[in-house]
Amino acid sequence: MKAARQAAYGPIVLFSFGLGLALLGACGDRPPSSPGGAAEAASAAAIAKAEGPVPIYTYEVVNVWPHDRGAFTEGLTYLKGILLESTGLNGSSTLRKVDLPTGRVLQEVRLPSQYFGEGMTVLGDKIYQLTWQSQTGFVYDLESMELEREFSYTGEGWGLTTDGRSLIMSDGTNQIRFLDPATFQVTRTISVFSQGQPLRQLNELEYVKGEILANIWETQSVARIDPATGRLLGLVDFSGLLAPEDRDSHTDVLNGIAYDAGGDRLFVTGKDWPKLFEVRLKPR
Repeated sequence: MKAARQAAYGPIVLFSFGLGLALLGACGDRPPSSPGGAAEAASAAAIAKAEGPVPIYTYEVVNVWPHDRGAFTEGLTYLKGILLESTGLNGSSTLRKVDLPTGRVLQEVRLPSQYFGEGMTVLGDKIYQLTWQSQTGFVYDLESMELEREFSYTGEGWGLTTDGRSLIMSDGTNQIRFLDPATFQVTRTISVFSQGQPLRQLNELEYVKGEILANIWETQSVARIDPATGRLLGLVDFSGLLAPEDRDSHTDVLNGIAYDAGGDRLFVTGKDWPKLFEVRLKPR
């Protein structure tokens, strides 16, 4: 990441198991993946070796909050003291408002079973939510969470965020689309590369101080991306964030990034994780 960005909000970590999967693997993050694993454990070293000059970051934990172990997290946003979360899996997908200190669900909408909930963001007084393979998105009223309309897109829906003007969408490839929030037409697209190879499997997104942060599916890594060019600005390694004793047979991969702009706080969690972490990034 650029030095100016580093000073602005500290380090961010990108490490995952098997960079080769992220660069060359197929799309489709939806069935639960196996927790942990040798490939995941080896990710940091593999990425550092492969990336060379790309800045690598690590983290320190500032606070730990409870998180619903049954939430297969696909989208995460912080707004006015609460978390908004989109969860996945057919028959279990939801859109919910969550109390940060307790992890208690305050308000919830359950998606029809044919939909696999995906990325989610808030723009203005609307909540926007993607689904995985249905090529269908939903727009809700922010306060009531009543469904107002549906919209369509081509390909798969993975992550969603906003820069305050456009909806910014990932689809499991190395491409990120910018959508007009009124028409949902693609206004432009950026492509993300690492060492000349497509950096695929970009998943949950969060816009933080002029950068796009992106989980890389099946890794413990977050990419820092220039939204103007798609340039890879840095990698954040979240290896070891969730302790072995906090894992069980259902614990899945790191996924879920939220940013509190007012408090300058960064939150991360994972699919079916029992904890949500407030982290501070620092150079490795």
